[in-house]
Amino acid sequence: MFHEDSFLGYLSLERRFSSHTLKAYTSDLSGFISHVVEHQCLSSVDELRHFHVRSWIVSQMEAGQSPRSINRRLSCLKTYFKFLRKRGLMAKDPMKKVVSPRTGKRLPVFIQESQMAALFTHVDFGEDFGGQQERLVLELLYATGMRRSEASCLKISDLDFSRMVLRVRGKGDKERMLPFASYLGDLFDNFLKLRSALFPVTKEPWLFLNRKGASLSPESIYQIVRKNLSLVTTVEQRSPHVLRHSFATHLSNNGAELNAIKELLGHSNLAATQIYMHNSIERLMEIYEKSHPKGEEEER
Repeated sequence: MFHEDSFLGYLSLERRFSSHTLKAYTSDLSGFISHVVEHQCLSSVDELRHFHVRSWIVSQMEAGQSPRSINRRLSCLKTYFKFLRKRGLMAKDPMKKVVSPRTGKRLPVFIQESQMAALFTHVDFGEDFGGQQERLVLELLYATGMRRSEASCLKISDLDFSRMVLRVRGKGDKERMLPFASYLGDLFDNFLKLRSALFPVTKEPWLFLNRKGASLSPESIYQIVRKNLSLVTTVEQRSPHVLRHSFATHLSNNGAELNAIKELLGHSNLAATQIYMHNSIERLMEIYEKSHPKGEEEER
């Protein structure tokens, strides 16, 4: 037995993992168990040893999986094995002699500030509910750095117009308060009027609704972002997370403190936030030309 149902139940009920993370863990764990059953003839977690995990890593690499993807799946296995040992279902940790594949440092993909300005200045979203909802989704993700799952779960009651803040429920059901500017408050106000007119008797608490009046799904938010970012950028990644990266990168480039960015993003530690301390080459050149004695020598 591999006790995968107990593990996934633990992640859902005790760790309160999001549905998106649960889906990923379910897929990763299922793939690993299928491998050790089919290729290594194991029938229980008690039989697992470090060389079984190493063999699985080799199979992943041979299948063309990137070191980053493999390490993500190894993170799932570490959590799984820790759970089993705490429950007395596994005696030894098979990860102790396993070395994770090395990954190169990858900087986050982000959209240039000028491209974001073009999106909100030149794209015609229309004045109807659908168009204004698309605009508000984009404005909100870029203005706050929230995740698509967090935007999908926003309720009207999470908006506090008196203090100009909104309540967000992040990973592990942790709450944080995010400030929003007056222009976003105006967009909220206009959108809520359109929402009330289109769904006058709805009792749904969610801020964003689909055509049937139900909560707008994270998948729908993904499609909204991808469609509209395609109008202003040619970067390969055009997901809601790219707007999150853009939010943090633009804050960093304009002098925001790392701790402040950490709190806004809802990170539990600074290590996850430090990737946003990079600057674009254009920003570095600008700093060099303004600050170094030789920076503007050719123009003299």
